[in-house]
Amino acid sequence: MVAGRFGDALTVRHALRPPRSGTAAATRPMFLCLHGWGSNEHDMADLMRYIAPYNDFASLRAPLALEEDPRGGAYSWFHDCVPAGEDLDRDAFAAASAIDAWVTDNVPSDRDVVPLGFSQGGLLAVHLLRVHPERYRASVSLSGFLAPGRIEGSAPADSRLAERETPVFFGYGLSDTVIPKYELFAMSAWLDEHAWLTARSYHGLDHAVSLEEFSDVRQWLLDNDIAPGVL
Repeated sequence: MVAGRFGDALTVRHALRPPRSGTAAATRPMFLCLHGWGSNEHDMADLMRYIAPYNDFASLRAPLALEEDPRGGAYSWFHDCVPAGEDLDRDAFAAASAIDAWVTDNVPSDRDVVPLGFSQGGLLAVHLLRVHPERYRASVSLSGFLAPGRIEGSAPADSRLAERETPVFFGYGLSDTVIPKYELFAMSAWLDEHAWLTARSYHGLDHAVSLEEFSDVRQWLLDNDIAPGVL
């Protein structure tokens, strides 16, 4: 657990943004990388060379530091590793609102943005669509899970999202020991109703990512004309 209360307001203060590789980068969607529990902005940045090496990205550090890591470098978006029920609703809305505010303050309004997250970050890559669907071109959720949306106002744009058919890639391991399989299936079913979903499951994969998954994401980016030339 992290000190504080579920739903406390958050602010994103740290982002890793590499130097532009050329003027063409600004014409491509910018990926918004969101890490999971106990990780940091550097871990997700490393994935970009496998997924979309020619695209610009910003990898955000979650605002909540884990006190049990004396070395630092371990952060969380939520006050628990995998919250549930109304606690998850509160934390998901607070974190997604903080991320969306960072995007508003730091990314030109005419620049396409594609959230890409793992675990907690995978939930938030989708929850951003549930808060502000008009701002995000597409979304990639790796081993993510779903906030139930029981608290009024915690997912205020669900109906608007369902009308937009936003492309979403959802990948997960069938041997995941962190997120229960029924939660993964619930995420997939909800996305199928609210987005233009491509779901991929991977035999033998735990709560992790794989080269096969990266290959599928790259193909999905091409199929949806999100990041041409990724292969």
